[in-house]
Amino acid sequence: MSQGASPEGDLEPVAAADTGDNWAPTRALGRAVLVAGLLLVAAVLLGRTDLVILAAPLALSVAFALAKRPRSLPGLRLSTVESFPVEGGDLGATVEVENRDVTGYDLTVVHLQHSPWLRLEGGAADAGPSRRGGNRPYVTLVPRGVATAVELAGPAVRWGRHWLGPASAHAVAGDGLLVSRAVVTGALGVKVYPLTDPFKADEAMPRAAGLVGQHRSRRPGEGGELAGVRQFGPGDRLRRVDWRVSLRTERLHVAATLSDRDAEVVVLLDLLADAGRSGGIGGASSVLDRSVRAAAAIAEHYLHRGDRVSVLEYGAQARRLRPASGRRQYLTVLEWLLDAHPSPTAQERGGAQLAAGISAAALVVVLTPLLDARSASMLAGLARSGRFVVAVDTLPSDLTSPPVNTWSDVSYRLWKAERENTMGQLGEHGVPVVAWAGAGSLDAVLRDVSRLAAAPKAVLR
Repeated sequence: MSQGASPEGDLEPVAAADTGDNWAPTRALGRAVLVAGLLLVAAVLLGRTDLVILAAPLALSVAFALAKRPRSLPGLRLSTVESFPVEGGDLGATVEVENRDVTGYDLTVVHLQHSPWLRLEGGAADAGPSRRGGNRPYVTLVPRGVATAVELAGPAVRWGRHWLGPASAHAVAGDGLLVSRAVVTGALGVKVYPLTDPFKADEAMPRAAGLVGQHRSRRPGEGGELAGVRQFGPGDRLRRVDWRVSLRTERLHVAATLSDRDAEVVVLLDLLADAGRSGGIGGASSVLDRSVRAAAAIAEHYLHRGDRVSVLEYGAQARRLRPASGRRQYLTVLEWLLDAHPSPTAQERGGAQLAAGISAAALVVVLTPLLDARSASMLAGLARSGRFVVAVDTLPSDLTSPPVNTWSDVSYRLWKAERENTMGQLGEHGVPVVAWAGAGSLDAVLRDVSRLAAAPKAVLR
């Protein structure tokens, strides 16, 4: 979705149309006037008419070119074609140059600045090697009274809020003797949504306590999971009658079932630290990239199944998205994820403070690289509060430590051993840690969490 300082990036000329401030002489005009003047001075001093004959065509051509000089600046408009680009998808942009004068331009040079994550190419300027972003020139011809469009297209290689523009244009007229001052548009904001990783979880939720959904609950009601056989009562349906038991006991019995309900899923992003360098789609992934794409995939999966999903941020901003369901919530989650940024400083909030705003029946999926000791403390606090917590490790497996000195490799291995020890301690606190691997990443841990949820709890009196 595109938005920016100007709705369409259009900027009218500031100077008046009938003043001469809009156009400036080029070096070609200075050279032509200098050569013609030197020839005429030499003709007078030396008394040679042949020098006058040489200077006359040059002076007449300059005078003729200046006589038909344009008065108005070119109009410039910047717009985007794709409204909802996704990572790896194509984004189109159009820079439209309009000649509002009665005199045609010799040529128009358009410069477009854009984010390095938008690989826009197009026009005759792309004959050379491609560059990442920058101020790229495009040359086009704009006859009088005509608007010419420079079409640009290319992939958006990384999610986030990117900038497109400003665009500027210089028109050349008068046989290359005059150049207009720069006409500049405003910048447009381009939203690129994260590409969701393939994700699918087939295991039941630990505690589905909603109204209507696809998860097996522990409450009796209409559903597909058999809970037992009981005597027929008022309100029971005849299709639920168990005839074998009824014939054996000589009393009507019905099959009791467990109701299918929706669940609440809380996706918690740990933004205290980031590691790795992002290479965009198809390249290397940083911790933030993996966390955002995993959050989008998990939200899409459970929202598609009719569950309620909320998103929280463990960082400096401590943002929170209320739980809801449906496609509108999915689009809201994608919009919310665009503003996710690493924030090393966080409010002093532990797991108990976070749990205060989380339903007791919700499944909390924490996406964390476990690079900060506060992250482990937060996970342990959530588990002690009685919430069902699953930690998803978003640290890239191919991440290596840059060699600084001879002790770099040893210190890196010690750090990995300490991190694995932290994961083991979290498992002892009831927080399973699983590496993010797309489809089926949470099945094993959800199975264990569901068993723990169904187990009897000890109550102190």
